[in-house]
Amino acid sequence: MSPFKLVFGKACHLPVELEHKAYWAIKRLNLDYDAAGEKRMLQLNELEEFRSLSYENARLYKERTKQWLFPGKLKSRWSGPFRIAQIFPFGAVELEEETSGRKFRVNGQRIKHYFGGEVDRHQEALPLQDG
Repeated sequence: MSPFKLVFGKACHLPVELEHKAYWAIKRLNLDYDAAGEKRMLQLNELEEFRSLSYENARLYKERTKQWLFPGKLKSRWSGPFRIAQIFPFGAVELEEETSGRKFRVNGQRIKHYFGGEVDRHQEALPLQDG
């Protein structure tokens, strides 16, 4: 009885023994190493080609599905200068598009100053009172 079997309760199989047993089985069945290796390489190449084709098909499917499901939903609404129509509590702001008059609400932190083209420079002063 080996020390390994005393400690772990089962026989120890070294990789050399397993390799020898595999070689013995191939030799017994009269298999050709070169032919088996070539067949395995062909199988791996076919698998890689199949994976590549499936990845390409998934990408095309995703593109077409996105166009079909979301024709205008993912389009950007931020295309030009807007006028602030109304300011709501908690930072919400209603913007009005100058060309079409369309209004929509956004988070006030997403708004940026517009420095291009002609802008109405009307300024209003609000006096602050000490309280």
